[in-house]
Amino acid sequence: MRRAGEQRERDGSSRAADRRDPRGLIILGVILLCTLSTSGQIAVPGPLTHEYVVEAGETVSGTLRVDNTSDKAVAVSVEQRDYLFFADGSNIYGEPGSHARSNSPWTRFALPSRLIIEPGDSAIVRYWIDVPDDPGLVGTYWSIILVAPLEDDVAASEESPGIGLRAVFQYGVQLVTHIGGTGSALITLDDAQLLAEPEGTVLQLDISNAGERWLRPTVWTELYDSEGALAGRFESQRKRIFPGTSVRHRLLLEVPSGSYRALVVFDNGDENVWGSQFDFDL
Repeated sequence: MRRAGEQRERDGSSRAADRRDPRGLIILGVILLCTLSTSGQIAVPGPLTHEYVVEAGETVSGTLRVDNTSDKAVAVSVEQRDYLFFADGSNIYGEPGSHARSNSPWTRFALPSRLIIEPGDSAIVRYWIDVPDDPGLVGTYWSIILVAPLEDDVAASEESPGIGLRAVFQYGVQLVTHIGGTGSALITLDDAQLLAEPEGTVLQLDISNAGERWLRPTVWTELYDSEGALAGRFESQRKRIFPGTSVRHRLLLEVPSGSYRALVVFDNGDENVWGSQFDFDL
């Protein structure tokens, strides 16, 4: 693959329907992680995101509801960790405050060290985020709350001895703070490969957030043939990228064999748009 050039564009005219106010927000999203355990089953229902406008020195609060969906009492742990993820699929759940953009030190909870939830009942986890009154804070800060049934829960203690496995769900709740509209926005293209897959030719792109603010760009490419005619436009699903993290996008290129120029665009849905060009043969 031959890189023909790179460009960054600013276009404020055509994507208003997809845009959201970039000012201060807290986003609370639920990630579902599947494990095997002898524990009871829980659920964390409700909206996937909670949004608040925040400024330095402000305190905001929210709640999580944890349901016991099993027919036995369940002990539940609630633990805050730092969270990083990368294009190769790896994840790091670090100690609170382990990276510079952790908001773990700002967060406090009103809950015991272990929740006991009776069958069919629920527990409310309350949290407060005390944003420091620090004018040096810019961009996005985040952490993750892990909610999981404990293997030594009440239900397990009531069961007769034995060995068995059944699927349960562990929930990860991302707590994300944006300091007003501050923070630079920058996407970098780390790697681009053409891969021959069973379904066809795939353009694989690894991109990083090299800025200070959370981004969620739409990734798409336009292919132009050797005559300069548009051969197709292909788009990938949007993915969140926190500062210092990376994601992988895969675009299936459904075009005949030939020589092409690819214009690859990373469009954050606001004034921030990045692009690269490649020449390649299929």
